[in-house]
Parts: sequence; C-alpha cells; structure tokens
Amino acid sequence: MDRRFFIGGMSTALVATGVRAEDEFRGDDGKPTPTWRLPSEISLDMPGLIVAGGKSPDAILYEFFDYNCPWCKKSEGDLHKLVSGDKEFSLRLVQNAILSLGSVQAAKVAMAARVMTDDKRAYALHRAMLGHRGQIDGMGALDHAKKLGFDAKALEEKADSEDLRKLLQLHTQTGRALAMDATPSFAMNGTGVGGWPGPKSIARMVKNVRACERI
Repeated sequence: MDRRFFIGGMSTALVATGVRAEDEFRGDDGKPTPTWRLPSEISLDMPGLIVAGGKSPDAILYEFFDYNCPWCKKSEGDLHKLVSGDKEFSLRLVQNAILSLGSVQAAKVAMAARVMTDDKRAYALHRAMLGHRGQIDGMGALDHAKKLGFDAKALEEKADSEDLRKLLQLHTQTGRALAMDATPSFAMNGTGVGGWPGPKSIARMVKNVRACERI
C-alpha cells in the first residue's frame, strides 16, 4: 500500500481545514511530504500517551498511528532504533484508530495497559502489537498481552470501560483537529508531518529541532 494514497487524503484535509502549509519538506525518497503548522491552543500532552525514550528529552516526536496501518508497522523498527539509541529523545504515541473497528479494539487494549501499568510495559505491548502479522483486533491484542504477562481479564474489563472509550475519543478527536488524517503522521515543535518520510528524514527533524527549534 502506497503511503501517497494516505498523503493525497491529507492534502485534501489541509485545504478543507485552511491549515497553512510549511516550507517544502522532502522524505528519504526525495519527494515532497506534507508539513503544516499546528494550532498552539490544542495540547498534545494528553492522558493515555505511551511514552518511550528519555525522561528529560530535548527533542519530542509525537506519532499518530493505527495498529492496522502497514506504514506504522513498517516504521516501528526505525523509530525504536531512535528511541533506544538517543537518550535525549522521546517518542510519544497517540492512538489514532481510524482504519477499522479492529483498530479501535486494539487501541483500547493498548491504552488500558498504559493506564494500568507503566510506559515500559505498555511500550513493550505496543511493539508486539505492531509486529502482529496481518490485521489485529481486540482479541489479538489480548493474546499479545497474555504473552507479556498481563492480566488479560483485568485488561479487557478496563478496555471496555466508559473512561477508556472517552480517552480514546480524546486521542482520535485531537488527531482529527490537527489534520492527522494519514497514518502515521507526526508532530514535532509545532509542525505536523503527514505520512512516513523515512528514518533519515525523522533523524534530520530531530537534529534540526535541536539546532534551530524547527524541523
């Protein structure tokens, strides 16, 4: 599945919402990737985020993703390399479950794991879920949770609760408000990036933010 299929939809969304495009940003393939300024009044520091990486980072990347997105699966290994190799970098994961009912179910399980435990265990489950072969739903997510030692019954009960439904709704509505219609999409220092630009481009974003606070 071509990431430009998603990026085409992103371009339409930007026009519809009147979001101003930033200077041209090119991905690893040399082709333009959509970027836009994010409204400062919308906070990205929401409850339920899974946080990986440094505790006092100087560069923070927010990923808006879906567990059934092929490009989210493809990019996970590269993002983890950045997390594990850079102690001053933080990856913050926003549940943008927009592709299917299974995506919604899986996201609820992942959020329940974060609410009930901590970032380290929730991130391990997140990685396992993105590594799932084929489509994943709630039962598939719970299977991975069992293998990692979670109490699957307690996790399922929490995932089905009203507070988790509202928490997931907060994440997806924030993604919609920020025009994060492609999966994955990213936010860094007030700029949105639509689609997966590639590991070199993400690393360049981190480097540039450290140098001049712009991607």
